[in-house]
Amino acid sequence: MLIFMLAAAMTLAMLIATAFGVHQEAQKVRFDDRKDRISRFGPRD
Repeated sequence: MLIFMLAAAMTLAMLIATAFGVHQEAQKVRFDDRKDRISRFGPRD
C-alpha cells in the first residue's frame, strides 16, 4: 500500500511538472513571437 501511494504521488508530481514545463515553453514561444513582430517594424529611435 505504501509503494502504491508513493507511486501515485510521484506520478502526480511528474504530471504537474510536465504541465508547468509546457506552460513555460509556451510563454517563451509567445514572447519570442511578439519580439519578432515588434522588431519587423525596425528600430524605435
